[in-house]
Order: sequence, then structure tokens, then C-alpha cells
Amino acid sequence: MGAQILAAKNEVAFENARRVNEALTARMEKRALQWMAERAPMWVSSDQLTLLGLTAQIGAGICFALSRYDRRFLLAVIVCLALNWLGDSLDGTLARVRRQERPRYGFYVDHIVDVLGSVALMCGLGWSGLLHQATAMAMLIAFLVLSSESYLATYTLKCFELSQGIFGPTEIRILLAMGCLAALRSPYATVFGHRMLLFDLGGAIATAGMAGMAAAVTVRHTAQLYRHEPIGRSR
Repeated sequence: MGAQILAAKNEVAFENARRVNEALTARMEKRALQWMAERAPMWVSSDQLTLLGLTAQIGAGICFALSRYDRRFLLAVIVCLALNWLGDSLDGTLARVRRQERPRYGFYVDHIVDVLGSVALMCGLGWSGLLHQATAMAMLIAFLVLSSESYLATYTLKCFELSQGIFGPTEIRILLAMGCLAALRSPYATVFGHRMLLFDLGGAIATAGMAGMAAAVTVRHTAQLYRHEPIGRSR
């Protein structure tokens, strides 16, 4: 009985965070996901889609690693990225369309899956030979820092920002796919007369961008929370 009362209190206390997505593809993506969710067969569940997204992201990491021996595996990476988008993006929309939302479960599972999948993806990319392993690890660290800030802000500010500026997960997948197509032709790029690995260049830009975003939103959210909870406020 005590456990039931506690569970009931937790249900009352929990509030859904406001979702904010200002990415370039957000509006078009939302319409497409709504259309697919309304027509999805009943045997397809949100949990199955989440598992598809994780499996596809791990598959992308494996295919990146295999591209060290045959660059044609980069085509398989693109397929895995598309399947990852389908599973990762459609699971929540399907739950909302069918009125089967489980906010806490969905938020927790979706984002722990994102973390695990990102580790697998970056490890595979680091093994691919398309960039130096230090660059892959720098990207992973920057992503995890930015993700951690987003999860903390969701809890403290009740606002979940799915994108940072015009970039969201879908835009990152598109850039990765474009990089794969370019690397099929040549894994190198020339910048100001210097020849370097294409993914090293992209990875350095991505790391700097994510680090800058993390610093900017951390300052903004800290100032916002400071204003919400000033010292000496009467209780």
C-alpha cells in the first residue's frame, strides 16, 4: 500500500518538460513523423523502434570500423544512419499518437540509448582510419558534455532543447552521411594548401562547435537559474 501511495505521489509531482526544436529540418521532420506514426502497423511498438535506433547506431559504428579495410562499407553506414533516424525519431511520436506516453520511462530510455549508441559510433569512427582516434574521442567528450548540460537543464528548467540553434540530431546525421559520400571518393581534404583527413577537419569543427555551444548554454542557464533563485529570497 505504501509503495502504491508513493507511486501515486510521484505521478502527480512529475511534469513534462517543454520541448523546443528549432533545427533546420524540424518542421518537415515533425510532419513526416506524424504521417508515419498514424499509418504504422499495430504490431510496431515504440520499444521496438527504440531498439531499432540503438541497433542501427551500433551498426553504423561497426561499418565505420570495417571501412578501414573497404571504404564501400561507408554506404552501409548511411543506411544505418537512416534506420537510426527512423527508430530514434519515430518512437516518441508513435507513443503520443497512440496515447501510450510513458514520460519518465521514455525520456530515460531514449537518452541512455543515445549515449550508448554515440559511444559505439565514435569508437567505430575512431577505428576507421578516416580520422585520428584523438579527434573521435574529442568529439565524443564534447557530445557527452553537451548532452549532460541538456539533461540537467531539462530537470531544472523544465525545458528540453532538442536542438542547439539550427542543428539537431537529424542535421548531424545528414552531415555524417555527406561526409561518408565524400570519403568514398577521397578521405582527404586540402585546406590552405595543407592536406589532411576529411573527417579530421569535420571532427575538429564539430568539437569546437559543440564545446562552444556547451559553454554558451551553460552560462545562459546558470544566469537564468540564478535569477529564479536569488540569495535571500523569502521562503
